[in-house]
Amino acid sequence: MKYSKEEVLEYVIEEDVKFIRLSFCDVFGKQKNISITREELGRAFEYGIAFDASAIKGFGDESRSDLFLHPDPETLMALPWRPEQGKIVRMFCTITYPDGSPFVCDTRTLLKNAVNDAKKAGFTFYFGAEQEFYLFELDERGMSSGIPHDRAGYMDSAPEDKGENVRREVCLTLERMGIRPESAHHEEGPGQNEIDFRYTEALEAADNVMTFQTIVKTVARNNGLYADFSAKPLDDAPGNGFHINWSAKPDDESETLSRMIAGVLDKACAMSVFLSPTENSYKRLGQMKAPRYVSWSFENRSQLVRIPAAEKEYRRAELRSADPTSNPYIAFTLMIYAGLYGIENRLKLPAPVNVNLYKADESVSKALRPLPRDLFEARNAAKSDPFIISRIPEMIRRIYCGE
Repeated sequence: MKYSKEEVLEYVIEEDVKFIRLSFCDVFGKQKNISITREELGRAFEYGIAFDASAIKGFGDESRSDLFLHPDPETLMALPWRPEQGKIVRMFCTITYPDGSPFVCDTRTLLKNAVNDAKKAGFTFYFGAEQEFYLFELDERGMSSGIPHDRAGYMDSAPEDKGENVRREVCLTLERMGIRPESAHHEEGPGQNEIDFRYTEALEAADNVMTFQTIVKTVARNNGLYADFSAKPLDDAPGNGFHINWSAKPDDESETLSRMIAGVLDKACAMSVFLSPTENSYKRLGQMKAPRYVSWSFENRSQLVRIPAAEKEYRRAELRSADPTSNPYIAFTLMIYAGLYGIENRLKLPAPVNVNLYKADESVSKALRPLPRDLFEARNAAKSDPFIISRIPEMIRRIYCGE
């Protein structure tokens, strides 16, 4: 349910809400928040709540440190793991400068702008997220021990699969917060899990990714475990992928999806630093179902982009290079603009690579453009690329590219 400001003000009284958590993220997608009492909610809606931006990496220095959070009433959600009496709710926020102008490093606003640009072009983009994570035991200090919670394999069941109860609790919590999970299962790595949720419009999908990670980490901790979303937690096991399913409507032209994919393939290397933003990200790519080359195919999980087996309204494309350390607001922004680039320029999709690229002859891989091999290459690919320069604000580019 989407609320108005007036409905939120009524809700917090009727439901005995004591604290409102105002949530946002830094440029790397790390969740941040500040809590206010319900008595301050009217002021938050009217003027915003000030915070010290200089303490957040990439948000500025001490010389201009005040920014304001403006809660979005449509994102109101009760936090079901908090007390029933004296409830706590959460809203995502827009960030502004003191004069009310948009903060340049507010990546949620960046995605809002991309969504609006797409609608002006006649398209609405939809995203579905598949995020993998590891469950590790805690050490004596309450930190991750690096010891997997189980030794189960792909889609194993209990008792080998010890993550079953955690996944069930995550799914039930998602449902209570209005997010619809589609499936959950044990992944290939020891202690590795995956939960997929239903596709929706871009901004809501990115908000759901942020909510999902918070829920998983909270439920894991409540069960005495540590949830690890890093790209490659274990050297000898599969990495964690953030597989992004996307489509656009109307898709009344048979070439629309093909042109979207062609646009993403064309810009894949330049986007890489934002989809795979850590040194650890590049330990994952090129092995164990993570792509190395700019290629596509039907169903094939060794490709950068695959078209899963689906019909009619379920027809979509899946990008496989991103990992859960990426900021979903930036990732979806770039995918929208790359898709629009392909559509507007009527790009032709190259021939599919219908081979397993992990076992293919070198003559096949040599003919393909590789993704950046490491973070240094990814940064260089983005620094001077006209597409990235036109779509990502300079302050964010400098942070990601190490300038």
